[in-house]
Amino acid sequence: MLTIAFMLVGLSPSMAADPPNILFIMSDDHTAQAVGAYATLLKDLDPTPTIDSLAADGIVFENAFCTNAICTPSRACILTGKYNHVNGVVDLVGRIEPKDQTLPLLMREAGYQTAMIGKWHLKAEPNFDYYKVLPGQGKYYNTEFRVQGDKPWPKNVVAHKGEHSSDAITDSTLNWFKTKRDKTKPFFVCHQYKAPHDYFENAPRYQSYLKNTKIPEPATLYDTPNTWGSIATRGHQDELLAHIGTSIGKRNPRRSYAVDLYDRFPEELPSGYNVNELSEEETTRYAYQAYLKKYLRCVKGVDDNLSRLFHYLKAHDLYDNTLIIYTGDQGFWLGEKDFQDKRWAYDESQRMPFIVRYPEAIPAGQRSDALVENIDYPVLMLDYAGIEIPEGIQGRSFRSVCETGKEPAGWKQGVYYRYWMHMAHHDNPGEMAYRTKTYKLIYFYGCDYEGANQTPPGWELYDLVRDPDELVNVYDDPVYAKVRDDLKEAFAKKRKDIGDDGSHFPKCEAVVQEFWDYDEADRAKAINLSRKFRLQREAFLNRK
Repeated sequence: MLTIAFMLVGLSPSMAADPPNILFIMSDDHTAQAVGAYATLLKDLDPTPTIDSLAADGIVFENAFCTNAICTPSRACILTGKYNHVNGVVDLVGRIEPKDQTLPLLMREAGYQTAMIGKWHLKAEPNFDYYKVLPGQGKYYNTEFRVQGDKPWPKNVVAHKGEHSSDAITDSTLNWFKTKRDKTKPFFVCHQYKAPHDYFENAPRYQSYLKNTKIPEPATLYDTPNTWGSIATRGHQDELLAHIGTSIGKRNPRRSYAVDLYDRFPEELPSGYNVNELSEEETTRYAYQAYLKKYLRCVKGVDDNLSRLFHYLKAHDLYDNTLIIYTGDQGFWLGEKDFQDKRWAYDESQRMPFIVRYPEAIPAGQRSDALVENIDYPVLMLDYAGIEIPEGIQGRSFRSVCETGKEPAGWKQGVYYRYWMHMAHHDNPGEMAYRTKTYKLIYFYGCDYEGANQTPPGWELYDLVRDPDELVNVYDDPVYAKVRDDLKEAFAKKRKDIGDDGSHFPKCEAVVQEFWDYDEADRAKAINLSRKFRLQREAFLNRK
């Protein structure tokens, strides 16, 4: 007994105590730029006082990144602790079968009561003790949920008629706490909002929020300097600027918010608005204001609902003994570089907000620039639950960073990114990237899984210390030649270490390897591909 007591004295309070409850909160497309705790252009609007309070009581991670900035793959990484080429979910049609849902399975085995409520987006039935999840993307109003019942998955459906999804999801989680929670067990609850996913539909009570406010505009909303990008993102002599990346204004003729807003939310635009009669700058200005107001109203709805949830936890003495995590499933473009949506390897969409509160072990008011990836999130939670990490998990726990603010010896110095859905939905080329704290190297290989539908391959290198907004591509700058070559070597090694060896899609990998060295012959071929793609895209638009 004396020996046991002595051993316990040497443990931290969090290690000696019972494992904490765990509440994992994730909002869809909630980017760090729209969280007050991250000092950004929108900070003075303060759309997130509840989340900011959570941040003030815990630790804020400034370098948290997704490995693939799209909904389903990001969720698959968090559920499995594995990169997408390993867990098999490289795009929106992927699924994780119940037997492969590592995180809830291990939590249940360790004695946790598990629940998944809100957006799921992984096709197969959730392997949680309790679930109430949106079908696919889900609806903002008259929200429907798939639940357990007499019929096989996914046929048991209940509806919250007349309710906005953020309200319905919060109501459902509160109901679980009030009627389903087993007080003899710790809980692991995933509380996941649809909001603020595009197209943004806020609850009516928020329609007046920011109505008479002019939202600050990012410096690159109307134009990006010609130092930014590459042939992959601009085309040869800028001939693809209209066709790569969907836009806020009418830059991209196939898909722009300036046009979409008129069809979906005409009340957000001035009387007589006509996208065909206004200049590109005018349509961009109007569309940006409407885009941001709809987005921030959805964010405000999330934050207010979290206030309701936290109030319940505080009232029932659950707030301080629960590890609470807040994140988004990736970043999101808020008009920077005239882009909408996510998907790119640039920081606006690669970076995730990530906040952790657990006062028993995590000091308040901390910030960390440690590099973490979404494959690390489940390992952090498993570590706090006292669960041994099984072989095959690629993520690592960063618990010591949370509790000390310092990186452990040997912590990762680079993170990996790969977007596979070449030119799907928002006209983003296939790309991969390697990011350190000081540099980002992006390779746009520009083809689909079969190596087809090519856009011009290109490389981009950004000095994140001198150029945090990624506006000056220094790939061909001789001053950065050694940095570039060293990063390429580290990039190739990272691919090998994590198993992205090309075997998954060999025809795609053949293109990746063909343009890896990017010699003069590669560059000449990229110019021809740029011209060819421009002609194909213009012919397609003319047919429409």
